Amino acid sequence: MNTPLLPLLWFLAILCLIPLVLWLLKRTPLGASHGAGVMRLVAQMSVAPNQRLMTVEVGQGEDKRWLVLGVTAQQITTLHVMPPQAESQASTAPPAFAQMLSSRLRGQGAESAQASNKTGGQGAN
Repeated sequence: MNTPLLPLLWFLAILCLIPLVLWLLKRTPLGASHGAGVMRLVAQMSVAPNQRLMTVEVGQGEDKRWLVLGVTAQQITTLHVMPPQAESQASTAPPAFAQMLSSRLRGQGAESAQASNKTGGQGAN
């Protein structure tokens, strides 16, 4: 049974096996998700355009630690190591941009209206 279609059938079979093997690797301990949960980003703050302060949680169980890192484009420096702290999401979350913008616009709109009333309704040209 040495036909010219046999190599083509093998090629198609291998092409069909590639997604199956990738799917199996994703769902087995051999896949990349095996070490998930060992490291997570707790907080970050931008200091300059290419400089950040980051707090990263590493380890599991009793070996869990928080690392305060200084991150630049060239290097990462450990600034402090500490035990995990209790996180308060409500107090550390900055207000949304839309909220900040609307409060600024309302505040500046009132200030500019008061300023125009004081100057007799004439704007500065």
